[in-house]
Amino acid sequence: MPERVRAAMVRQAINHRGQEFSTVYGDCVRVLREAFGTRNDLFVVSGSGTAAMEAAVGNFGRGRKIACLVNGKFGERLYKISQRYGSAVEVASPWGTPLDLGRLEEALEGGAEMVTLVHNETSAGIKNPAQKVGGLCRKYDALFVMDGITSVGGDEVRADEWGADVVVVGSQKCLAAPAGLSAISVSGRAWERMTEPRPFYLDLAAYRKSAAGKLMETPYTPAVPLFLALREACLIMEEEGLQARVARHRRLADAVRAAAGAWGLPLFPCLDADHAYSNTATAISYPPGIDDSAFRGTIKKMGIEIAGGQDHLKGKIFRIGTMGAVSAPEVLATLAAVQFALARHGFKQKGDGVMAAAEVLG
Repeated sequence: MPERVRAAMVRQAINHRGQEFSTVYGDCVRVLREAFGTRNDLFVVSGSGTAAMEAAVGNFGRGRKIACLVNGKFGERLYKISQRYGSAVEVASPWGTPLDLGRLEEALEGGAEMVTLVHNETSAGIKNPAQKVGGLCRKYDALFVMDGITSVGGDEVRADEWGADVVVVGSQKCLAAPAGLSAISVSGRAWERMTEPRPFYLDLAAYRKSAAGKLMETPYTPAVPLFLALREACLIMEEEGLQARVARHRRLADAVRAAAGAWGLPLFPCLDADHAYSNTATAISYPPGIDDSAFRGTIKKMGIEIAGGQDHLKGKIFRIGTMGAVSAPEVLATLAAVQFALARHGFKQKGDGVMAAAEVLG
Protein backbone atom coordinates (compact mmCIF):
# COMPACT_ATOMS: atom_id res chain seq x y z
CA MET A 1 0.00 0.00 0.00
CA PRO A 2 1.21 3.54 -0.70
CA GLU A 3 2.56 5.44 2.29
CA ARG A 4 -0.29 7.95 2.01
CA VAL A 5 -2.81 5.13 2.42
CA ARG A 6 -1.03 3.65 5.44
CA ALA A 7 -0.71 7.07 7.07
CA ALA A 8 -4.43 7.74 6.70
CA MET A 9 -5.17 4.91 9.13
CA VAL A 10 -3.08 6.22 12.04
CA ARG A 11 -4.80 9.54 12.58
CA GLN A 12 -7.14 10.22 15.51
CA ALA A 13 -10.62 8.67 15.35
CA ILE A 14 -13.46 10.70 13.86
CA ASN A 15 -17.21 10.65 14.42
CA HIS A 16 -18.78 8.33 11.90
CA ARG A 17 -22.07 10.24 12.20
CA GLY A 18 -20.54 13.61 11.39
CA GLN A 19 -19.75 15.81 8.40
CA GLU A 20 -16.13 14.72 8.15
CA PHE A 21 -17.00 11.07 7.66
CA SER A 22 -19.77 12.02 5.23
CA THR A 23 -17.17 13.82 3.11
CA VAL A 24 -14.82 10.82 3.24
CA TYR A 25 -17.60 8.47 2.16
CA GLY A 26 -18.67 10.83 -0.61
CA ASP A 27 -15.13 11.01 -2.01
CA CYS A 28 -14.96 7.21 -2.13
CA VAL A 29 -18.27 6.94 -3.97
CA ARG A 30 -17.39 9.67 -6.47
CA VAL A 31 -14.14 8.03 -7.55
CA LEU A 32 -15.46 4.46 -7.43
CA ARG A 33 -18.37 5.31 -9.69
CA GLU A 34 -15.87 6.21 -12.41
CA ALA A 35 -13.87 3.03 -11.82
CA PHE A 36 -17.07 0.95 -12.02
CA GLY A 37 -18.20 2.79 -15.15
CA THR A 38 -21.56 3.51 -13.56
CA ARG A 39 -23.94 6.26 -12.56
CA ASN A 40 -25.89 3.86 -10.36
CA ASP A 41 -26.14 3.95 -6.57
CA LEU A 42 -22.92 2.79 -4.96
CA PHE A 43 -22.21 1.88 -1.33
CA VAL A 44 -19.14 0.92 0.68
CA VAL A 45 -19.55 -2.03 3.03
CA SER A 46 -17.41 -2.88 6.07
CA GLY A 47 -16.67 -6.41 4.95
CA SER A 48 -14.46 -8.10 2.38
CA GLY A 49 -15.36 -8.76 -1.23
CA THR A 50 -17.14 -11.94 -0.20
CA ALA A 51 -19.50 -9.81 1.92
CA ALA A 52 -20.38 -7.78 -1.16
CA MET A 53 -20.88 -11.01 -3.12
CA GLU A 54 -23.36 -12.18 -0.51
CA ALA A 55 -25.08 -8.78 -0.45
CA ALA A 56 -25.54 -8.98 -4.22
CA VAL A 57 -27.15 -12.40 -4.14
CA GLY A 58 -28.92 -12.03 -0.79
CA ASN A 59 -30.74 -8.83 -1.74
CA PHE A 60 -31.83 -9.78 -5.24
CA GLY A 61 -31.68 -13.57 -5.58
CA ARG A 62 -33.75 -14.97 -2.71
CA GLY A 63 -35.96 -17.72 -4.12
CA ARG A 64 -34.90 -17.05 -7.70
CA LYS A 65 -33.41 -19.36 -10.29
CA ILE A 66 -29.79 -18.24 -10.60
CA ALA A 67 -27.44 -19.27 -13.41
CA CYS A 68 -23.87 -19.16 -12.08
CA LEU A 69 -21.02 -19.04 -14.59
CA VAL A 70 -18.03 -20.91 -13.18
CA ASN A 71 -14.54 -21.30 -14.63
CA GLY A 72 -12.51 -20.71 -11.48
CA LYS A 73 -12.44 -20.51 -7.70
CA PHE A 74 -14.42 -17.31 -7.31
CA GLY A 75 -17.13 -18.19 -9.79
CA GLU A 76 -17.52 -21.31 -7.67
CA ARG A 77 -17.83 -19.12 -4.57
CA LEU A 78 -20.68 -17.14 -6.12
CA TYR A 79 -22.35 -20.43 -6.97
CA LYS A 80 -22.07 -21.60 -3.35
CA ILE A 81 -23.53 -18.33 -2.09
CA SER A 82 -26.35 -18.58 -4.63
CA GLN A 83 -27.20 -22.08 -3.41
CA ARG A 84 -28.04 -20.60 0.00
CA TYR A 85 -30.45 -18.01 -1.34
CA GLY A 86 -32.03 -19.35 -4.51
CA SER A 87 -32.24 -22.24 -6.93
CA ALA A 88 -28.70 -22.16 -8.30
CA VAL A 89 -27.71 -23.75 -11.60
CA GLU A 90 -23.97 -24.14 -12.18
CA VAL A 91 -22.91 -23.37 -15.75
CA ALA A 92 -19.40 -24.74 -15.35
CA SER A 93 -16.33 -25.03 -17.52
CA PRO A 94 -12.96 -26.42 -16.44
CA TRP A 95 -11.03 -23.75 -14.56
CA GLY A 96 -9.18 -21.44 -16.91
CA THR A 97 -11.19 -22.41 -19.99
CA PRO A 98 -13.82 -20.34 -21.83
CA LEU A 99 -17.31 -20.01 -20.43
CA ASP A 100 -20.05 -22.00 -22.13
CA LEU A 101 -22.31 -19.16 -23.25
CA GLY A 102 -24.51 -21.60 -25.15
CA ARG A 103 -25.37 -23.39 -21.92
CA LEU A 104 -25.96 -20.03 -20.27
CA GLU A 105 -28.51 -19.16 -22.93
CA GLU A 106 -30.20 -22.50 -22.36
CA ALA A 107 -30.44 -21.70 -18.65
CA LEU A 108 -31.93 -18.31 -19.44
CA GLU A 109 -34.43 -19.87 -21.83
CA GLY A 110 -35.24 -22.26 -18.98
CA GLY A 111 -36.25 -19.42 -16.69
CA ALA A 112 -33.07 -18.20 -14.96
CA GLU A 113 -33.82 -14.78 -13.48
CA MET A 114 -30.30 -13.87 -12.41
CA VAL A 115 -26.81 -14.55 -13.76
CA THR A 116 -23.57 -14.34 -11.76
CA LEU A 117 -20.17 -13.84 -13.35
CA VAL A 118 -16.61 -13.24 -12.18
CA HIS A 119 -15.24 -10.73 -14.66
CA ASN A 120 -11.57 -11.35 -13.87
CA GLU A 121 -10.97 -14.86 -12.50
CA THR A 122 -7.59 -14.56 -10.79
CA SER A 123 -7.56 -18.21 -9.72
CA ALA A 124 -6.95 -19.11 -13.36
CA GLY A 125 -5.66 -15.85 -14.87
CA ILE A 126 -8.59 -15.46 -17.27
CA LYS A 127 -10.76 -12.45 -18.07
CA ASN A 128 -14.33 -13.35 -18.98
CA PRO A 129 -16.55 -11.60 -21.57
CA ALA A 130 -18.77 -9.48 -19.34
CA GLN A 131 -20.22 -7.53 -22.24
CA LYS A 132 -21.50 -10.69 -23.96
CA VAL A 133 -22.94 -12.02 -20.71
CA GLY A 134 -24.67 -8.70 -20.11
CA GLY A 135 -26.17 -8.82 -23.59
CA LEU A 136 -27.67 -12.24 -22.93
CA CYS A 137 -29.07 -11.04 -19.61
CA ARG A 138 -30.77 -8.12 -21.31
CA LYS A 139 -32.13 -10.38 -24.05
CA TYR A 140 -33.85 -12.57 -21.45
CA ASP A 141 -34.57 -9.79 -18.90
CA ALA A 142 -32.41 -11.36 -16.20
CA LEU A 143 -30.46 -9.48 -13.53
CA PHE A 144 -26.71 -9.49 -14.11
CA VAL A 145 -24.48 -9.71 -11.02
CA MET A 146 -20.79 -9.15 -11.78
CA ASP A 147 -17.82 -9.72 -9.51
CA GLY A 148 -15.32 -6.99 -10.42
CA ILE A 149 -13.25 -7.59 -7.29
CA THR A 150 -9.95 -7.88 -9.19
CA SER A 151 -10.73 -5.74 -12.22
CA VAL A 152 -12.34 -2.52 -10.97
CA GLY A 153 -9.58 0.08 -10.72
CA GLY A 154 -7.11 -2.04 -12.68
CA ASP A 155 -8.83 -2.91 -15.93
CA GLU A 156 -11.58 -1.53 -18.10
CA VAL A 157 -14.98 -1.93 -16.45
CA ARG A 158 -18.11 -0.42 -17.99
CA ALA A 159 -20.90 -1.59 -15.75
CA ASP A 160 -23.66 0.53 -17.27
CA GLU A 161 -22.62 -0.08 -20.87
CA TRP A 162 -22.38 -3.82 -20.26
CA GLY A 163 -25.75 -3.98 -18.50
CA ALA A 164 -24.33 -5.10 -15.15
CA ASP A 165 -27.04 -4.52 -12.56
CA VAL A 166 -24.97 -5.28 -9.46
CA VAL A 167 -21.18 -4.99 -9.41
CA VAL A 168 -18.80 -5.56 -6.48
CA VAL A 169 -15.17 -4.74 -5.73
CA GLY A 170 -12.77 -5.50 -2.88
CA SER A 171 -10.64 -2.77 -1.34
CA GLN A 172 -7.30 -4.60 -1.21
CA LYS A 173 -6.99 -5.54 -4.89
CA CYS A 174 -6.56 -3.00 -7.69
CA LEU A 175 -7.57 -0.13 -5.40
CA ALA A 176 -4.45 -0.73 -3.24
CA ALA A 177 -6.30 -0.04 0.01
CA PRO A 178 -6.34 -2.25 3.13
CA ALA A 179 -8.38 -5.43 3.15
CA GLY A 180 -11.73 -5.32 4.92
CA LEU A 181 -13.94 -3.09 2.78
CA SER A 182 -15.93 -3.71 -0.38
CA ALA A 183 -18.15 -1.62 -2.59
CA ILE A 184 -21.32 -2.51 -4.47
CA SER A 185 -23.27 -0.70 -7.17
CA VAL A 186 -26.99 -1.25 -7.77
CA SER A 187 -29.03 -0.42 -10.88
CA GLY A 188 -32.61 0.79 -10.99
CA ARG A 189 -33.69 -2.56 -12.44
CA ALA A 190 -32.15 -4.32 -9.46
CA TRP A 191 -33.89 -2.04 -6.94
CA GLU A 192 -37.20 -2.91 -8.55
CA ARG A 193 -36.51 -6.62 -8.04
CA MET A 194 -35.35 -6.78 -4.43
CA THR A 195 -36.38 -10.00 -2.72
CA GLU A 196 -37.53 -10.88 0.80
CA PRO A 197 -36.30 -11.68 3.36
CA ARG A 198 -32.94 -9.96 2.98
CA PRO A 199 -29.80 -10.18 5.12
CA PHE A 200 -29.82 -7.86 8.13
CA TYR A 201 -26.30 -6.41 8.13
CA LEU A 202 -26.08 -6.50 4.33
CA ASP A 203 -29.56 -5.13 3.61
CA LEU A 204 -28.86 -2.73 0.76
CA ALA A 205 -32.13 -0.90 1.31
CA ALA A 206 -30.69 0.19 4.66
CA TYR A 207 -27.49 1.35 2.95
CA ARG A 208 -29.51 3.37 0.45
CA LYS A 209 -31.55 5.03 3.20
CA SER A 210 -28.48 5.96 5.25
CA ALA A 211 -26.63 7.35 2.24
CA ALA A 212 -29.55 9.51 1.15
CA GLY A 213 -29.82 11.64 4.30
CA LYS A 214 -28.42 15.07 5.03
CA LEU A 215 -25.13 13.36 5.85
CA MET A 216 -23.88 10.39 3.85
CA GLU A 217 -23.65 7.56 6.37
CA THR A 218 -23.62 3.79 6.65
CA PRO A 219 -26.47 2.04 8.47
CA TYR A 220 -24.14 0.39 10.99
CA THR A 221 -20.80 1.40 12.48
CA PRO A 222 -18.24 1.48 9.67
CA ALA A 223 -14.56 0.52 9.87
CA VAL A 224 -13.55 4.17 10.01
CA PRO A 225 -9.75 3.78 9.66
CA LEU A 226 -10.30 1.61 6.58
CA PHE A 227 -12.64 4.22 5.08
CA LEU A 228 -9.97 6.87 5.62
CA ALA A 229 -7.42 4.66 3.87
CA LEU A 230 -9.81 3.83 1.03
CA ARG A 231 -10.52 7.54 0.47
CA GLU A 232 -6.77 8.18 0.15
CA ALA A 233 -6.40 5.25 -2.26
CA CYS A 234 -9.28 6.61 -4.33
CA LEU A 235 -7.71 10.08 -4.44
CA ILE A 236 -4.44 8.53 -5.64
CA MET A 237 -6.37 6.71 -8.36
CA GLU A 238 -8.06 9.96 -9.35
CA GLU A 239 -4.71 11.74 -9.54
CA GLU A 240 -3.20 9.01 -11.71
CA GLY A 241 -6.21 8.99 -14.02
CA LEU A 242 -8.29 5.89 -14.64
CA GLN A 243 -7.13 5.33 -18.21
CA ALA A 244 -3.48 5.71 -17.23
CA ARG A 245 -4.01 3.30 -14.35
CA VAL A 246 -5.60 0.70 -16.59
CA ALA A 247 -2.77 1.11 -19.11
CA ARG A 248 -0.18 0.64 -16.33
CA HIS A 249 -1.79 -2.61 -15.20
CA ARG A 250 -1.95 -3.88 -18.77
CA ARG A 251 1.70 -3.03 -19.46
CA LEU A 252 2.89 -4.77 -16.29
CA ALA A 253 0.90 -7.89 -17.19
CA ASP A 254 2.33 -7.78 -20.72
CA ALA A 255 5.79 -7.78 -19.17
CA VAL A 256 5.03 -10.88 -17.09
CA ARG A 257 3.60 -12.64 -20.12
CA ALA A 258 6.69 -11.74 -22.14
CA ALA A 259 8.89 -13.24 -19.43
CA ALA A 260 6.92 -16.49 -19.42
CA GLY A 261 7.25 -16.70 -23.19
CA ALA A 262 10.99 -16.15 -23.03
CA TRP A 263 11.37 -18.87 -20.41
CA GLY A 264 9.35 -21.26 -22.55
CA LEU A 265 6.54 -21.66 -20.03
CA PRO A 266 2.93 -21.66 -21.25
CA LEU A 267 0.33 -19.37 -19.74
CA PHE A 268 -2.36 -21.41 -18.04
CA PRO A 269 -5.70 -20.21 -19.44
CA CYS A 270 -7.06 -21.74 -22.61
CA LEU A 271 -8.59 -18.82 -24.49
CA ASP A 272 -10.95 -18.27 -27.39
CA ALA A 273 -11.92 -15.10 -29.26
CA ASP A 274 -14.25 -13.97 -26.45
CA HIS A 275 -11.83 -14.37 -23.55
CA ALA A 276 -8.54 -12.70 -22.62
CA TYR A 277 -5.66 -13.07 -20.20
CA SER A 278 -6.09 -11.29 -16.90
CA ASN A 279 -4.21 -8.01 -16.61
CA THR A 280 -4.05 -8.19 -12.83
CA ALA A 281 -2.91 -11.78 -12.19
CA THR A 282 -0.96 -13.98 -14.60
CA ALA A 283 -1.17 -17.76 -14.22
CA ILE A 284 1.81 -19.73 -15.56
CA SER A 285 2.00 -23.52 -15.89
CA TYR A 286 4.78 -25.33 -14.07
CA PRO A 287 7.21 -27.38 -16.13
CA PRO A 288 7.49 -31.06 -15.14
CA GLY A 289 9.58 -31.77 -12.07
CA ILE A 290 9.18 -28.45 -10.24
CA ASP A 291 7.85 -28.76 -6.69
CA ASP A 292 5.46 -25.91 -5.90
CA SER A 293 6.34 -25.47 -2.23
CA ALA A 294 10.09 -25.63 -2.78
CA PHE A 295 9.96 -23.29 -5.77
CA ARG A 296 7.85 -20.64 -4.07
CA GLY A 297 9.85 -21.11 -0.88
CA THR A 298 13.05 -20.18 -2.72
CA ILE A 299 11.40 -16.98 -3.91
CA LYS A 300 9.99 -16.20 -0.47
CA LYS A 301 13.49 -16.32 1.03
CA MET A 302 14.24 -13.28 -1.13
CA GLY A 303 11.35 -11.38 0.44
CA ILE A 304 8.98 -11.87 -2.49
CA GLU A 305 5.78 -13.87 -2.43
CA ILE A 306 4.02 -15.31 -5.45
CA ALA A 307 0.85 -17.39 -5.34
CA GLY A 308 0.37 -21.02 -6.18
CA GLY A 309 -2.68 -22.69 -7.67
CA GLN A 310 -5.83 -23.25 -5.64
CA ASP A 311 -7.66 -26.53 -5.04
CA HIS A 312 -7.02 -28.96 -7.91
CA LEU A 313 -4.61 -26.51 -9.59
CA LYS A 314 -2.21 -26.64 -6.63
CA GLY A 315 1.21 -27.66 -7.89
CA LYS A 316 0.20 -27.11 -11.51
CA ILE A 317 0.43 -23.33 -11.82
CA PHE A 318 1.96 -20.33 -10.12
CA ARG A 319 0.53 -16.81 -10.26
CA ILE A 320 2.08 -13.35 -10.32
CA GLY A 321 -0.07 -10.37 -9.40
CA THR A 322 0.17 -7.01 -11.13
CA MET A 323 -2.53 -5.04 -9.36
CA GLY A 324 -2.73 -1.92 -7.28
CA ALA A 325 0.30 0.16 -6.33
CA VAL A 326 2.72 -1.84 -8.48
CA SER A 327 5.34 -0.52 -10.89
CA ALA A 328 8.23 -1.77 -13.02
CA PRO A 329 10.79 -2.24 -10.21
CA GLU A 330 8.53 -4.62 -8.25
CA VAL A 331 7.68 -6.63 -11.35
CA LEU A 332 11.27 -6.88 -12.55
CA ALA A 333 12.47 -7.91 -9.08
CA THR A 334 9.77 -10.59 -8.93
CA LEU A 335 10.64 -11.92 -12.37
CA ALA A 336 14.34 -12.02 -11.49
CA ALA A 337 13.50 -14.07 -8.40
CA VAL A 338 11.31 -16.43 -10.42
CA GLN A 339 14.01 -16.82 -13.06
CA PHE A 340 16.57 -17.67 -10.39
CA ALA A 341 14.22 -20.19 -8.74
CA LEU A 342 13.49 -21.90 -12.05
CA ALA A 343 17.21 -22.39 -12.62
CA ARG A 344 17.81 -23.45 -9.00
CA HIS A 345 15.16 -26.17 -9.34
CA GLY A 346 16.51 -27.57 -12.58
CA PHE A 347 14.45 -25.96 -15.32
CA LYS A 348 16.43 -25.04 -18.45
CA GLN A 349 14.97 -21.78 -19.68
CA LYS A 350 14.86 -20.96 -23.36
CA GLY A 351 15.72 -17.30 -22.86
CA ASP A 352 16.06 -14.37 -20.51
CA GLY A 353 12.61 -13.55 -19.13
CA VAL A 354 13.80 -10.51 -17.21
CA MET A 355 15.26 -8.97 -20.35
CA ALA A 356 12.05 -9.72 -22.28
CA ALA A 357 10.00 -8.00 -19.58
CA ALA A 358 12.37 -5.04 -19.47
CA GLU A 359 11.90 -4.58 -23.21
CA VAL A 360 8.14 -4.23 -22.60
CA LEU A 361 8.61 -1.83 -19.72
CA GLY A 362 11.49 0.20 -21.14
